[in-house]
Amino acid sequence: MEFLQLLFIPLAYLALPVILVVLYDVFVLAPQRPKDGKGEALAVPGYVRASHFLLPFVIVAAVIRIGVSEVFAWAKEVAEPLSWLAIPVGLWCALDSWFFAPRRVAAQGVNAKDPAVVRVMYAILPVLVIAIIVRLISAESLDFSLVLLLLSVVTGVIWAIDHFLVRGKREQALKKQLGADVAPPEPGTVDYARSFFPVAAIVLIVRAFIFEPFRIPSDSMMPTLLDGDFIVVSKFSYGLRWPVLNEKFLQTGSPQRGDVVVFRKPGEENVNYIKRLVGLPGDRIEVRDDHLVINGETLTLEEQGRYGDGCYHNMRRTTEKIGEHTHQVFTCHSNYGLAYARGLGMHAEYGKYPACNRKSVVGRVGAYLCEESTPASTRDSGDHVFEVVPAGHYLMIGDNRDNSEDSRVWGLVPEKNLVGKATRIWLNFDPGRPGFDVFNWRRIGSKID
Repeated sequence: MEFLQLLFIPLAYLALPVILVVLYDVFVLAPQRPKDGKGEALAVPGYVRASHFLLPFVIVAAVIRIGVSEVFAWAKEVAEPLSWLAIPVGLWCALDSWFFAPRRVAAQGVNAKDPAVVRVMYAILPVLVIAIIVRLISAESLDFSLVLLLLSVVTGVIWAIDHFLVRGKREQALKKQLGADVAPPEPGTVDYARSFFPVAAIVLIVRAFIFEPFRIPSDSMMPTLLDGDFIVVSKFSYGLRWPVLNEKFLQTGSPQRGDVVVFRKPGEENVNYIKRLVGLPGDRIEVRDDHLVINGETLTLEEQGRYGDGCYHNMRRTTEKIGEHTHQVFTCHSNYGLAYARGLGMHAEYGKYPACNRKSVVGRVGAYLCEESTPASTRDSGDHVFEVVPAGHYLMIGDNRDNSEDSRVWGLVPEKNLVGKATRIWLNFDPGRPGFDVFNWRRIGSKID
């Protein structure tokens, strides 16, 4: 990690000159550079090739140096107005690449120069696409399957129209005007569509029927899952469903007690949640002092000691076995729940402990404090008694028993809302942490139990 920090510091300082060189090449040098018979640029200087190669690395280094959360917050502000330009600019580029660019090539040859306004539009089109991606990522609720389906259809239609209707006419027109067999350069928008179509289609199929990635957005499943964990969800564990429609067409398995499950929140089906399944149809469930009582049997919580990381203090870290799963749980016996360092004015006492390095927690509550000054006989704030779980429904509870919005708040989850079973952590990335702490490499590949 120290080596990466030493490497990224000079790369961050190179960001500005590298970006300026790339921009100067794109807008000034590249249009004047001679091309071969296939339209490929000749004699590209070495420093230009090096700048294009370094561009993604210096941008990543600069973002980490400045702060991922700060850069992403700024990007979200800029992305909204830019994303509205994507459709008109994209349509203009499509019309130009299909109709006007071939005419310029026919009139001027393969070294034909695009007008300045066209070069600007082609240059900003990737930026506008990135703006749309940023808006999609930052959206609180989004049906990615629908987005992928639309992307597959649009890119497939563009590619098909060009391949079956436009390409032949374009080649014949050039041959007639130039009097020779000339392979015209493929239109830029068609090149994008041809490249994106198979990718979008394959990702759609994989997400719909095999595995789907999710990002953990909260602390409700601590310590099993952390905010910033990127997880793999098995889509075939509980049956295969059609994308977008979410209708099951093949039964491949059923949920088991103790599974960590991704599902669509009841009442807000465009929002995905993740919790532990603790109640099957026919079960009688009760939460009593953070213990689960299933059909009259109280599950044991074996205390492993107290937990504190600066963001949480004095939490009980316990081990629980439910079904075939043995996992850890956070608990705190209090009739008013977790205390907030900021709300209680406990900054002086909080300062005795390691500082929380997560901006989302610091800005909201300062820290979560487990204050167990109430008598043990007092009712815990998380206690809840459920009715019998009806057929076709499941009861979900978070492992962070005192900081989880789950079935105790919004009720049971219908079977049709199930998305899949969480299996592995493949990355941990939290932009709210400073510097290189945005990544937690130790969690990569961890099994979810």
